[in-house]
Amino acid sequence: MESEDRQQGVNTPEGESGVSGTEETPSLPEPAGTGASGPLPPAPAEDDEEDGMLRMSFLEHLEELRSRIFWALAGLGISFALCLVFANQIWKFVSAPAIDALKNTGAQPNLVFIKPTEAFSIIWVKAPMLAALFLAAPWILYQVWAFIAPGLYKRERRWAGPFVVCTAGLFILGGAFAYFVAFRFGLEFLLSIGRDINVAPMITATEYFDLFVNATLGIGLVFELPVLLFFLTLLRIVSPSFLLRNTRYAILLIVIVAAVVTPTPDIFNLMLFALPMCMLFFVGVFASYLLVLRREGQSFPWRKIVYVIAAMILFAAVTAGVFVLRFGYHWVWKWPFLVK
Repeated sequence: MESEDRQQGVNTPEGESGVSGTEETPSLPEPAGTGASGPLPPAPAEDDEEDGMLRMSFLEHLEELRSRIFWALAGLGISFALCLVFANQIWKFVSAPAIDALKNTGAQPNLVFIKPTEAFSIIWVKAPMLAALFLAAPWILYQVWAFIAPGLYKRERRWAGPFVVCTAGLFILGGAFAYFVAFRFGLEFLLSIGRDINVAPMITATEYFDLFVNATLGIGLVFELPVLLFFLTLLRIVSPSFLLRNTRYAILLIVIVAAVVTPTPDIFNLMLFALPMCMLFFVGVFASYLLVLRREGQSFPWRKIVYVIAAMILFAAVTAGVFVLRFGYHWVWKWPFLVK
């Protein structure tokens, strides 16, 4: 009877009275990623965009900042040493707009010094330093980017090359525009005032160089406006539609900035500063529009734009040919380019 009871206990279902119902089989821990209803979905992997992002402490950030400042100053120092070798040539280049303006206004084409140390400080220190700043601009901007790059995503680091090239290129282009266009025309206009009423200009080198630095550096910084608008759009702070809706306020702000940057209070120099800034504003709006199109996966109709630009160039060439052949004009390499 005992053996039969044991046999019945073996066959008794679990949870009923019997030997097997009173003993619990130890359960093994479930493997990771499994559950009662089957395998669990895999845990979300770390965002690929965060790969390569550096995590630094506050002191490490300070150390990185110190290193980048050191290398930027080292590049500036090397550029300054190189420019010292050509200090006389640099001063001739810097003073050329004043000499040309004095010649065109009938004055004596010379700048004067009124202090013994003035020539040394201008020719051998300040002028080479200004040239070194433009020469080292790409290197300095690269150090700026290298400092902020570790905190960016991998896809954002791809903007390193365009950022350095565009920022340095616009800065140098602004300095060139100031030197060849805005500063020359503005200086000649100012020196022509009083010429017919027995007022002769006599310019000191220090006054001229301070005016030259304000114009070149001011316009060079102003030419960074497209880069600023592009990065504001990249950070989703502004949009092309927002910029276009507020164009009137942007132009008003541009005129105010031009009035502050302009080294003289006359309207002529104000417009020489304000008009290029307005053009740069719309260039920045166009760059922002291209960024939004790429973000939305759309393409820009480049072919149509190329056709329009080619048509405009052809129209300008035909118009210039008509003026040359029909009205006796000829071409010169200065404004207004077509003269009789």
